[in-house]
Amino acid sequence: MLLSICHIIIYHATFYPINLAGMWANSLKADDYQALLDRGWRRSGCFLYKPEMERTCCPSYTIRLKANDFICSKEQGRVLKKMQRFLDGDLDPHIGSPQCKASPTKRSLGEPLNSPTSKVSKVSAKEFRAGMGPNISKEDDVTCCLASKINEAADTCFQGGVFGSVQLPKAIVKTVKPQVKRKVGESVQEKKVGEAVQDLVYTCNISFQIVAAVRRALPKENGANQNEVLADLSPNSVAEKLSMAMERLGQLAGFEVKACNGHLNFYLATNQAMQNHTSFVVPVQTSDKSSGSKQSSVNKTNTKYPLKRKILEIRLSTSHFDPEEFALYRRYQTKVHKEKTVTESSYKRFLVDTPIVFVPPKSGDNSVPPCGFGSFHQQYRIDGKLVAVGVVDILPKCLSSKYLFWDPDLSFLSLGKYTALKEIDWVKTTHEHCPSLQYYYLGYYIHSCNKMRYKAAYRPSELLCPVRYEWVPYDLAKPLLDTSQYSILSDYATMQGEVPQPQICGPSDDSSAKIDHHDSTSDEDDDEDFNDYESDMMVDEETIHSEKPDTTEGSSNINDIKNITLDLNGSRVKFKGLQQVFGPIERRHLTALEGQLSRYVKVVGKELSDRIVYCLS
Repeated sequence: MLLSICHIIIYHATFYPINLAGMWANSLKADDYQALLDRGWRRSGCFLYKPEMERTCCPSYTIRLKANDFICSKEQGRVLKKMQRFLDGDLDPHIGSPQCKASPTKRSLGEPLNSPTSKVSKVSAKEFRAGMGPNISKEDDVTCCLASKINEAADTCFQGGVFGSVQLPKAIVKTVKPQVKRKVGESVQEKKVGEAVQDLVYTCNISFQIVAAVRRALPKENGANQNEVLADLSPNSVAEKLSMAMERLGQLAGFEVKACNGHLNFYLATNQAMQNHTSFVVPVQTSDKSSGSKQSSVNKTNTKYPLKRKILEIRLSTSHFDPEEFALYRRYQTKVHKEKTVTESSYKRFLVDTPIVFVPPKSGDNSVPPCGFGSFHQQYRIDGKLVAVGVVDILPKCLSSKYLFWDPDLSFLSLGKYTALKEIDWVKTTHEHCPSLQYYYLGYYIHSCNKMRYKAAYRPSELLCPVRYEWVPYDLAKPLLDTSQYSILSDYATMQGEVPQPQICGPSDDSSAKIDHHDSTSDEDDDEDFNDYESDMMVDEETIHSEKPDTTEGSSNINDIKNITLDLNGSRVKFKGLQQVFGPIERRHLTALEGQLSRYVKVVGKELSDRIVYCLS
């Protein structure tokens, strides 16, 4: 009979800002580790730990998601689309990289803004393609390119003058919603009967932002000339000036830009232009001429990942040491987490060693998935090159995500989010073969830590109550956590007033992502820290052994501990028969053992304590 065997000394230690109880596991059945997860435990290698929620400054709640109920948000959908464009060869790596993210720049304003109005700018596709690079066939790249052209126009036309140097916001181009298009079309038809109605596709409100930035930056009393220019400053005049500048630049193939009520509106003027807009092209060089080093970096990246169709492979294998994986892990730790020393032994202890006993699949048995139960490494390879590794535990009810490390050169692909979405898909698919496996565990959710709140964006999720060990919908638990970092989540029903109802975010509602991410029209991450999908922490073995076991006496109930199986130098005996096998034991030693076993039952539960072998050193 297979038994879970743990070398159990209950530690009450402090690692980082977290107080936790811990124990070493020699071997652990998959269903026993599943039961431990459902009591708030996690593992770092063979070390099992559980935060002491009442004592820690950062209460950590186990969070999970039922895969078949998962609703992909807009931001998560953009991550999937970005990866697909990269695989299709339609995305140049530097497009999504931090280097290409437009940031506020200092531009000079000064030309009088009361120039003659010229609201329409139209150039040919031939002129546009003269200095352009590879084709990009996705909408987000079109908006990104149009935004860079607006910034370039501002750089070109607003130079010198009384304003000097003013820091301005970057331009953001948004897709026009269908209802807005209809309103604009009706207005145009009323004013211009008989003319073809142009298709309004994109719009930008940068003119309003420029006016606001200038008025904030410059004092109102600073000379008659400046006061005169400030008086003429308006979104309409700025929009008209930008429109004229873009006409002079001549790089808007198939599009017409019009200044309308302070907005820059982009139209498709003809049917032919509408057909061509999906093959929009972006420049090889960005409009920011601040340095040549960035362009050099882009060229290096293009050499590594040339624009061609790529093949993504996802391979699942049982946990074992792989030199190629370790090399990637070392690069990730040193470049992303700035670690100076990464040893092979620490890597093995953290991500290779596992106490979970592998359970192979059985033909015709749908209680075990095709891969079996145990600890696994999920490799992501692009054209054969290892780019990411997800360390996971596959258990009777769930896939538990433990850690992820990835190629720092591909940070623009948001691999942390992408692999999480693929793991959710894996659970959905596997559920068809193994009905009991239906959940995705994301590790710990820390409401008091902004960088950990992103896990709640995978909806609809549940949090584990730290007292009753019941699963509570996140939307019901959140009001309690907003009030107190540590809460008995299952008390939500006793809250005064109306109990909030869960609000499931559908595909068109991205409110959940706004917890940590600003909803933007560009396909980029707002904070690279959220690419680190790390469910478990690394616990240093030497630090653990340096901690002293908890020797405080716990309240002893002989009925709770009498059926615990003890292992003494290979001999196994239940606690209630200990003295019958080994003879009389001094009362002080027996009392100490009873207290230790009582603390053990408290943290793992009576049911688990009865079936896990307790090793005594």
